[in-house]
Amino acid sequence: MLHNALLIGLSTLSFTSAKCFDPSPAFPVPLWEHGSKDLKPAFDRIVTKLQTLAAKEKYDTSSFSIEVTSNTDTLWTHFHTAREHNATRPGDTHVDGESVYRIASITKTFTTLGILYQHAAGNLSLDYPVSAYIADFADSDSSGRIPWKDITLRIMASQLSGIPREMGQADLINELPDPTQVGLPPVGREGLPECYEYDHHSRPCTKTELLDNLKKKAPLFAPNQRSTYSNLNFELLGLVLENVTGLDYSEYMHQSIFSPLNMTSTSLHKPSSDAHAVLPVGQFFWDVDEGIHSPTGAIYSSSSDMSKYLRYILTHYNALATGVNWMMPASWSEGMNSFYGMPWEIFRTDKILGKGNKRPVTFVTKAGGVPDYFSRITLMPEYGLGLTIFIGGANSLLNEIQEIVTVELIRAAEIIIWRDIEATYTGTYTSTNPTLNSSLTLSSSASTGLVLKTFISNATDVFTTLLAEYAGVGHNDDAPWRAQFTPTLLYKNETAQQGEIWRLLVVPERTKEDEESVWAEFCNTDVDPASYAALPINEFVFWRGEGVVEAPAWRVRMKKVADGDGRGGEGGGQEDGDDVLGVDQQPQRTLSWLKRSLQPFSPWRL
Repeated sequence: MLHNALLIGLSTLSFTSAKCFDPSPAFPVPLWEHGSKDLKPAFDRIVTKLQTLAAKEKYDTSSFSIEVTSNTDTLWTHFHTAREHNATRPGDTHVDGESVYRIASITKTFTTLGILYQHAAGNLSLDYPVSAYIADFADSDSSGRIPWKDITLRIMASQLSGIPREMGQADLINELPDPTQVGLPPVGREGLPECYEYDHHSRPCTKTELLDNLKKKAPLFAPNQRSTYSNLNFELLGLVLENVTGLDYSEYMHQSIFSPLNMTSTSLHKPSSDAHAVLPVGQFFWDVDEGIHSPTGAIYSSSSDMSKYLRYILTHYNALATGVNWMMPASWSEGMNSFYGMPWEIFRTDKILGKGNKRPVTFVTKAGGVPDYFSRITLMPEYGLGLTIFIGGANSLLNEIQEIVTVELIRAAEIIIWRDIEATYTGTYTSTNPTLNSSLTLSSSASTGLVLKTFISNATDVFTTLLAEYAGVGHNDDAPWRAQFTPTLLYKNETAQQGEIWRLLVVPERTKEDEESVWAEFCNTDVDPASYAALPINEFVFWRGEGVVEAPAWRVRMKKVADGDGRGGEGGGQEDGDDVLGVDQQPQRTLSWLKRSLQPFSPWRL
């Protein structure tokens, strides 16, 4: 029949050419309530592991500050003070949320945010070349070998410029007492810079020294060809900000970001007092003036201030400038799971949720390091969570703390979220029009998501008609599939944030053949494949306050008449979650849900 042929054609277009397993996001962004006890068991486990870690002798001289924040509130903090301090300059000997660290390359996110503000204000364009804003690069005959007219601000912020990494640091001639002992030839210092690392950090480099040095350098790659880390990108973006605003970089950061966000402990200048300074034994970098390198890594800050910053990002990241979502990948890095954003370092993994659940989780991070100071901020936008780790001391602490906190936190959050999904969404719904024989049943689990189990429309079993053809397989055929909902994070009533809009996707289940197939993971996302009378057939609207689900293309509203069976779908929500994630039982409660706010904001190895 033509009807079936059309459906099969749609199926072939959407599903035969690619399989899209485990759509993400699988739930709306949760609002973790201040003072909530739901995550406390996870935080208790984290504390126990951190105390064991910090007790190691090799960390006697290390201090750290850790905070987890939601979109609205700091949820948890943990601080550790080094057991050994400098005898003559101990600094802060009781680390807390106001203790200040050098945060190194996290500074790059502030520089990029400043660029986005100026782009939104119309004072510059992300897609104009840097030569439009730095006069020294405007004349191609005198600007050196790097093609500055082909390097846009967006490319620079995304680590895609192809320019070298450094100008005044990371030169082994400054780090090795005798380079010849490692096989390097003896060389002189003629023609080398005479500032910053080349001058024992006693004098910062100037703008003139930076630009003159860059004119001598050759590119690593052509612009936009391949990503590679470069501090020079952000030193130049800092100059762009100064040229566009007429303000010193430090003053611009204070006026546009630090002050509006009430980041009272954050500065580009060394604090006047050591009272809150974290000063590891033997450190020297606390006092170093980074000069022209400041936009790439000079900020001083506290974990309390950084939580304020992360809350701002979590609620504004997609509304900073028209057409810009600065946490989306701009290019891939090495391997399968690592990407560069603007200027984020993005990690995406399907290993964290545990056995039986391969839904990917995205971590949007930025790390930084200068001698004796190591840091990372991590945004988990699907979960509405942000993590700050500041360390004064041993570098090896950073990855160990990151692993402990993120794994425990995400696994615990998953259980809480899916218990709420089960309590809020699952069950049987029937038409509010008694003359219609229409109903549906929803179930949920962490491994399957929110799933449509049955759907009767006008006395017709949609699973055996439209959905079976749409999937290209029979409901109980050898090619298993499920009908899973994914939230759009939009509302029918955006002002009141009511009427959550979800899309129903036909999702293939992984088979043994899929695990062995090279191309099985190839996926082209398509959440709007077909409509009926100009309305999307897979749009469903949840009016949670009324217990109603609306299917616009099916011209039906259905009201919840019964909860689910308490098992949360196949395998059960609570039982499945605890078995898969391996974390303790936690008290049941209903989360509030929060869509990402789109309200604009009123005005050594970094």
